[in-house]
Amino acid sequence: MTRIVAAGALAAGLILSTAVLAPAAVQAQVPLDPSTPNFLAWSPELQSRGYRTIEQVFQVNTIARGDQVRPLVMARRQIAPQFEHDGRSWTVESYMEAFNVSGVLVLKDGEILLERYGLGRQPAERWTSFSVAKSITSTLVGAAIQEGKIAGLNAPVTDYIPELAGSGYDGVTVRQLLMMSSGVRWNEDYTDPNSDVATAGASPGEPGVNAMVSYMRRLPRVHPPGEVFNYNTGETDLAGVLVAKATGQSLSDYASEKIWKPYGMEQDAIWMLDPSGLERGGCCISMTLRDYGRVGLFMLENGVAGDQAILPPGWAAEATRRQIDNGAAGYGYFWWMNPSGAYQASGIFGQSITTYRDDRLVIVINSAWPRATGQDLSAARSAFLDAVHAAALAQ
Repeated sequence: MTRIVAAGALAAGLILSTAVLAPAAVQAQVPLDPSTPNFLAWSPELQSRGYRTIEQVFQVNTIARGDQVRPLVMARRQIAPQFEHDGRSWTVESYMEAFNVSGVLVLKDGEILLERYGLGRQPAERWTSFSVAKSITSTLVGAAIQEGKIAGLNAPVTDYIPELAGSGYDGVTVRQLLMMSSGVRWNEDYTDPNSDVATAGASPGEPGVNAMVSYMRRLPRVHPPGEVFNYNTGETDLAGVLVAKATGQSLSDYASEKIWKPYGMEQDAIWMLDPSGLERGGCCISMTLRDYGRVGLFMLENGVAGDQAILPPGWAAEATRRQIDNGAAGYGYFWWMNPSGAYQASGIFGQSITTYRDDRLVIVINSAWPRATGQDLSAARSAFLDAVHAAALAQ
C-alpha cells in the first residue's frame, strides 16, 4: 500500500505532523464573537486562556456525564522521570515549562503515577483536543456497529450518506474511510491557499446538504479504494456525519450515551459545532485531563464499561493496530502508530493520548505549543514519552 501526505508533513514530525487541523476546519467553527482571531494564530496568552474556555469562544454542544464517576486512585509510588535531550537535562517541570504544557497524566494499570498541571490550569478545567477528536469519532463508529446501527466495516459509506451516491465515494467502505484510503482526491497542503483543506470550509453548500458532504461529493476518485493512505480532514468530518445519520443522534449525545455516562467520566465535555449545528468529526472536544486519561483506559480495556461491551469484540485492538502504510509507523482507524510501539490519538499544538498496550500504560499530554507542530516539538515530546515509559516500568 502507498501513502500520500501533505507536503513536508513527514519531515515535520511523523505522528503529529499529519494530524494538523487545517485552516478550513478552523473556519468551519462558529465563533460567538465575529472578531475572534484565527484559531491557528492565537497568542500564547489567548491559547492558555482560550483552550480551557472554548465554550466562551465558539458554539458547542455538551457531552453529558452520568451519575457515577470511575475513580482514578494514586499509585502507592509516584514517578519523577528525568531525561537527556538536545544537549541538556530535563525534568517533568522543566519540560512542561519549556513546551507550554498545561497537563500531564500517567496511568499504569488504571492508577495515577504522575499528574501535573501548568499554565494556571486547574484539575477541573477542560482543554481542547484538536484532532484527538478524530480517534473518538472512529470509536463512535465502532459503538454504532456494536448496536447494529451501522452494518459493519464493509458497509458502503453511501448507505448512510446517500448524498454521496454517484460521487467518488461510490463503493468506498466504512473501513476504507476510517483508514483515510477512499482514493478520492484531496489536497491537505496547509501552505496552498487553493488546496481542498484551505477552501472546503468556506465553500458554499447546496440547500439541504451538509456543507462538507456537498464539497466532498464533487471531488473525483484518483486511486482504487483501500490502497493509498492520504491524510484527509474532510473524511473525518464525513465519518461524523455518518455516525449522526446512522444513529439519529448528535455526536455529543451519542458520545454521552456510549462513553461519558457508562464509563464514568468526571465532567461534562463539550464539542465544537460547524455552521450547520453539527459537531465536527475531526476536531475539538474539550475535557478534563483525567477524562482524557479515561478515554485512553476505555480503549485499553477494549471498550467495556462495567459489564457492558460498548465496542464490538476485537474492535479496540484492530482500530489501534497498523491497518495501512502511512510512510511512518502506520495508521489504524483514525489512530496513529508510534515508532516506540504505542498507539496515539494526536492533535496539533501538543495534544496526545499515548498508550502502551502491553504495559497497560496511558500517557496524556495537553499543551499550547507556539506552533501547530514541528520536528523540534515532536522530538522533545518523544523523548519525554520515552522517559515516562521507562520510569513507569521501573517503578
